[in-house]
Amino acid sequence: MKKIISVLLAVLMILTLSIPAFAQNIDPEESRSQIPVIRILGDGEPMYDAEGNKLFHIRSAFNESDDEAGESDDNSEIYASIANVLKPFLIDGLLNDEWDAYYENLEKEIAELTGDAKLDCNGNAIEGTGISQERQEFLDYAITHNKKGSKGYYGLYDYHFWYDWRLDPLESADKLYDYIQAVKKVTKCDKVAINASCIGTIVTTAYVSKYGVDDIQGIGYTGSLANGAEILSESISGKFDTNSAAINRILMDSAYLGIFNFGEFINTTIDMVLATGLVDFLEKDIRDNIYNKVAYGVTSALALSTFFTYPSYWAAVSAEDYEDALVYVFGENYADPNHEYAGLIKKIENYDLKVRQNFSAIIRSISENGANFAAISKYGFQILPICESYDAVSDQFVSVEKSSFGATTSTIYDTLSDNYILSREQLNLGKYISPDKQIDASTCIYPDYTWFVKNSSHSEYTSYEKKILYDVSTADEQLTVDDFPWSQFMVYDYDTDTMEAMSEENCNTEQWQADEELDNQSKMFKVLINFVTALLKWFRQLFSFFEK
Repeated sequence: MKKIISVLLAVLMILTLSIPAFAQNIDPEESRSQIPVIRILGDGEPMYDAEGNKLFHIRSAFNESDDEAGESDDNSEIYASIANVLKPFLIDGLLNDEWDAYYENLEKEIAELTGDAKLDCNGNAIEGTGISQERQEFLDYAITHNKKGSKGYYGLYDYHFWYDWRLDPLESADKLYDYIQAVKKVTKCDKVAINASCIGTIVTTAYVSKYGVDDIQGIGYTGSLANGAEILSESISGKFDTNSAAINRILMDSAYLGIFNFGEFINTTIDMVLATGLVDFLEKDIRDNIYNKVAYGVTSALALSTFFTYPSYWAAVSAEDYEDALVYVFGENYADPNHEYAGLIKKIENYDLKVRQNFSAIIRSISENGANFAAISKYGFQILPICESYDAVSDQFVSVEKSSFGATTSTIYDTLSDNYILSREQLNLGKYISPDKQIDASTCIYPDYTWFVKNSSHSEYTSYEKKILYDVSTADEQLTVDDFPWSQFMVYDYDTDTMEAMSEENCNTEQWQADEELDNQSKMFKVLINFVTALLKWFRQLFSFFEK
């Protein structure tokens, strides 16, 4: 089934959701703490069924290898699946502008793929699904053993909080509370520290909203989705846009980072589609009409089959997209108590009432109530181009504005204006302007507790970021951007795994050159040459695929 979906849906699904796993094999530089650190990651952790089989994860769709699944070389199922979706897509949709059959068949194919990875209509996990037995054993051991031992300090990996990241963050927060109490008891410590990333920051924010920070020495966030994440928020609310240059940039970033394990056939298919120039030459209203209908089909299928049944993903919807998202996914009658998804909607609305509507106050309460705080915002990459915000300064999945809790930024096409920078300097806030002039940190909730790392994607959790979060969250007093050997604005070297302070000389790390004027130009001869070249390459790969 992996091969089916790889060939059939990868071109569509690259324009929708893909949240990669976090690197976990990089130890932070030596730090010492007498306080246990609880580490909470995001949705990279696979879920399992009762028999110990991995449930579907979006990354599986981009793997052409059948080895793990032990699938047959018989291609009949592949051909049937391709026909089930492509026939109504091409004939009913593109030719006759009738899309219902395409939506229905796409939903069927995705539902077959995702299986028990989805939640039920009440936002509950299918019985027997969740974290692995290994992770559960880790939790059971952690709460009965003081891991300080002979080391004399607690490390970053001692007290992971493993959880079913699909579920309601407020429910996960209750489990986190119980875990914290158990860790405090076994370690005989009055407080713990929390280091969170991705959806882990949502769970932590939900925890603070319910339980405060009386048990917390400090909290560190990196790659936070807690204030909303465009890649989820705009797709769930139906706010699509397409831009061929943005698609090219995301492919360049993905190749650089090794995020998508596309086979050559899929790569050449995408190259050929882009090389046609249709995205540029079609009138915008026609282009957007077709694109939006295709994207609607994908998101509708995902909504009914997997992703939009996850309350955790709904928690990443921004306040400005929230109402639109409810209508887009559940319809105008979403408030009907007899709605099929009434139980799920109740959880979604409860989170909105208790957390989203009070987000700034919750984050401010961390410091106001005596806990340390650190946030790391990453950027230098193209946000996935399904979003209207494809030109946002981002880490691929969330903008700097959101992950930093309020930084003012330019777009990827420009810098903050000279007049704006001058106005900040006149207010003695010039030190908060990044050397690449794309970020003003002075407007963050915590300007002095917020770091920015360029060339570190959402997928990365570098040793330097770990050290900052570890040290700040466990310190006896609040540390600031002036207390580390780097600056507030840093540049990460992906190849050498080194970090240095950002300067005007080292800040141009992008794998692409963002030029709005050039991005919007179309040169017929160049497009024609590129298309012919891509088409020949595609046919070679197509024949190779069918020979497998």
